[in-house]
Amino acid sequence: AMEKPVIPTEEQLEILEYHFCKVNKHPDPTTLCLIAAETGLSEEQTLQWFKQRLAEWRKSEGLPSESGSVRD
Repeated sequence: AMEKPVIPTEEQLEILEYHFCKVNKHPDPTTLCLIAAETGLSEEQTLQWFKQRLAEWRKSEGLPSESGSVRD
């Protein structure tokens, strides 16, 4: 089942985008926890957002939306 997309506020989005673009597209659990705390989203939602964002990014780069075993 598709989880429904996370719709962050503008403020949350700024933080999420900053981390995605400038820090790490694949945050580790510790980083994820910190981002969640910073945004006020749950870790689950934060992870979900990163997954969605990564899929969009891969599509925009002309890559398959799922990375499989190969890390970016």
